[in-house]
Amino acid sequence: MNKVFLIGRLTRDPELRYTDSNIPVATFSIAVNRNYTNQAGEREADFINIIVWRKQAENVKNYIGKGSQVAIDGRIQTRSYERDGQRRYVTEVVADNVQFLDTRGSRENANNNSNGFNSFPPVDEVTPNDFPSAKEEPTTSVKNDPFADFGSSIEINDDELPF
Repeated sequence: MNKVFLIGRLTRDPELRYTDSNIPVATFSIAVNRNYTNQAGEREADFINIIVWRKQAENVKNYIGKGSQVAIDGRIQTRSYERDGQRRYVTEVVADNVQFLDTRGSRENANNNSNGFNSFPPVDEVTPNDFPSAKEEPTTSVKNDPFADFGSSIEINDDELPF
């Protein structure tokens, strides 16, 4: 079985190209943090090349860029080619699914924020008007009960419960 799951951030903007038969293919790389620190106490990262095909390739190009966080579901692929008389080997991940964990817009909003957090007001500045009105109709009622016509109610005695 050849299955890979990765979460990381793009190290550069995706490059979109088209094959001779006009099939879109995008390439990019992501930085994936390691679970441990090195001897200097710093966390290292692996830089992994990703390939994605067809409609997802176009979506990747249009909606994410350098610094975007993504989750990748795919498989490892190895290939080789010859350049300048030397055999070169490449290992990369062919993505079956790319899940956008943030977008360019949300990343730009976070960068414009002075503290780097979401743009919610500080807790001491929150007012009751910041929340939906409590006067809204409740989401459940007898007329909306999906089990209302299911049958009669069941009476259960506490002595009948097994716990």
